[in-house]
Amino acid sequence: MAALSITRAPVVGGLPDLAGAAVAASALGDTAPVGTGRCLVVVNADASPHTVTVATPGTVSGLGVADAVLTVAAGDTGILPLPRLFAQDNGRASITYDGVTSLSVAVLELGT
Repeated sequence: MAALSITRAPVVGGLPDLAGAAVAASALGDTAPVGTGRCLVVVNADASPHTVTVATPGTVSGLGVADAVLTVAAGDTGILPLPRLFAQDNGRASITYDGVTSLSVAVLELGT
């Protein structure tokens, strides 16, 4: 698993260039820092959709919480919040992909 870092999205023509901030998704999965205002950006340049899963290790009132699943259509970009709920024992989110062909990812922090 690769450890993703928080990154800044470059601004091109007044808009954030999310694809420009992204790196190739790891076939073995990635980990990412979690917290308020943090999100995972998934850029799918493949001709097929891809599914991203973020494991939820904790429980709420003794009940398991379902993993977060995001399906990103071919040629599209998806954004998934990374709250502390996703923190594993190492304090980072554990992210897996159904495939990584032409899939890139970035962790961005929104706000001040």
